[in-house]
Amino acid sequence: MNAAQTIVIVGAGPRGTGLIERIAANAPELHGERPLDIHLVDPHPPGGGRIWRQEQSPLLRMNSMAEDVTMFTDDTVPLDGPVRPGPTLHTWAQDVREGRTAAQAAPEVLEEIRDLGGQDFPSRRLQGVYLRWVYETARAALPPDVTVHEHRGHAVRVRGPRDGRQYVTVRGRAEPLEADLVVLTLGHLDAEPDAGQQELARFAARHHLVHLPPDHTADADLTRLRAGEPVLVRGMGLAFIDLMVLLTEGRGGRHENGVYIPSGEEPVLYAGSRRGVPYHSKIGYPWEGERPPLPRHLGPAEVRDILNRTAAPDFRRDLWPLIAKELGHAHYHRLFTAHPERAAMALEDFSEKYAAAGPDGPEIAALVASAVPDPSDRLDLEALDNPLDGVRHPSLASFQDAMRAYINADLERRHDPSNSPDLAVFLGLLSVYGQLTALGDIGDRWHGFFSHLASGPPGLRLRQLLALSRAGVVRFLGADMTVETDEAHGLFRARSATVPGAFTEARALVEARLPQPSLRDSRSALLSAMHDDGAAGTGTGLLRVDPADGRILYRDGTVHPRRFALGPGTTARTGAAFTRPRTGGPAFRQNDATARALLTFLRDPPRRDRSAR
Repeated sequence: MNAAQTIVIVGAGPRGTGLIERIAANAPELHGERPLDIHLVDPHPPGGGRIWRQEQSPLLRMNSMAEDVTMFTDDTVPLDGPVRPGPTLHTWAQDVREGRTAAQAAPEVLEEIRDLGGQDFPSRRLQGVYLRWVYETARAALPPDVTVHEHRGHAVRVRGPRDGRQYVTVRGRAEPLEADLVVLTLGHLDAEPDAGQQELARFAARHHLVHLPPDHTADADLTRLRAGEPVLVRGMGLAFIDLMVLLTEGRGGRHENGVYIPSGEEPVLYAGSRRGVPYHSKIGYPWEGERPPLPRHLGPAEVRDILNRTAAPDFRRDLWPLIAKELGHAHYHRLFTAHPERAAMALEDFSEKYAAAGPDGPEIAALVASAVPDPSDRLDLEALDNPLDGVRHPSLASFQDAMRAYINADLERRHDPSNSPDLAVFLGLLSVYGQLTALGDIGDRWHGFFSHLASGPPGLRLRQLLALSRAGVVRFLGADMTVETDEAHGLFRARSATVPGAFTEARALVEARLPQPSLRDSRSALLSAMHDDGAAGTGTGLLRVDPADGRILYRDGTVHPRRFALGPGTTARTGAAFTRPRTGGPAFRQNDATARALLTFLRDPPRRDRSAR
């Protein structure tokens, strides 16, 4: 009997689960006659992994609606493999409620399923139950001669020649796992602090202060933040929202009719960031009517043109004009089709002139000014991205009122269907991200812009933020926040450009953001060892992979034939943790390409492998 071929997948969260689903989908076409063993390595249970594990606070929620989360392909995804449809999180919950499928979870999580609506924002632990079901479903769809073996632990090293078997060392396991192919499907990982964070940590230690570096908020030691004491918080994205929830409701406070009732256990959070504002609210209404045709101005042809240039693309010069034109196309197509009374030109005429205009701005600006009478109907990406640029306030007190007005206005706009061009821009953002994955690492500018516009919190969270602000539990500091250290007094001091001359002092500082990807400085022993072995990284710390199939690139210019990687720490990262139905899903496309590459390699191994068996 032929010996089993072997794949080791390191990472059992959503990306590892998605890869197994694609292996199952492509196996009927590409799986050879040999038995296949798949070894899945992760310290956390398969399906949810670390971030979506079921053992976490029920207060932590997704920032996507239940009907907008799927782990299954549809006919909008450009695949070489077959489409295998499946339920969204919401449809799956309906099936569980009506007894058509089973869910393994604690009673309190099953209670969440009973009450889940399509436009609700589920808890992360409920998403973990869905992911576990997807994993079990994908595993059951594998051919009978494919066996999955689960290993709880950390993979710490991969070794082996390029033309032979690979060996994956798992901490706590006496013998390494032997494999024909290895795939890393790792999520967001911890990294060693940079020089600035190390200096802040040393200062905090000298003066017995609290300094919490970038981390997954659910895993940070928040018990060190004392009731009633001021805490400087740098960062106002999703990590800040988690922090806000855990330090308020998580300590016994409650929200009633738009008013926050404190428990007395809360610290006082002084929050600022580079932008000085929270991410834009998730849009609170469904899409109706005609969708903008995407991509139109940033598609495969434009990406090929950029890739064919000799010099690496400059984001501001080469990419941003095309991005802005594509997002404008989505915005105005929706405005002209859904709200034609607000346009002074026929859509066909506008579209023709818009397409002919150069992407650099002046022609488009003049066209829009003549075709869209109301300035509030025009797309201003700079104002959306940096709303506090040039804004100054005489005092922190006056700034609080201004920030509450800003958040209120954002909530109203993002929940008003008359502003549906905003939702069209969201679809444009998804389309753009799908195109940009082929370019690898283009820097942090795009990812930050995308997250600010498209990955914001549910409206409920911003309404709670307003209530906390009114209760004095959260206070806003402003944009371009800086943190100084005062050796004489043993304090952290925060300033912002928004309120010149004002400062806030505290004995605690929280960096409310995830660690930056770092191949060289990752706390993952596996990635550090790969870097030492020659794996290539980018200037921003991403692991370089071949965009065609995820094979890992090395600093000598070669591609490793037996090692692959997918996920947010790679140059093939995608914009969101999960895919919205019928949006083309670049993560699905990547998973499919990698699954097919794996199965093709095993079906048609290199000559040396064939002669050795």
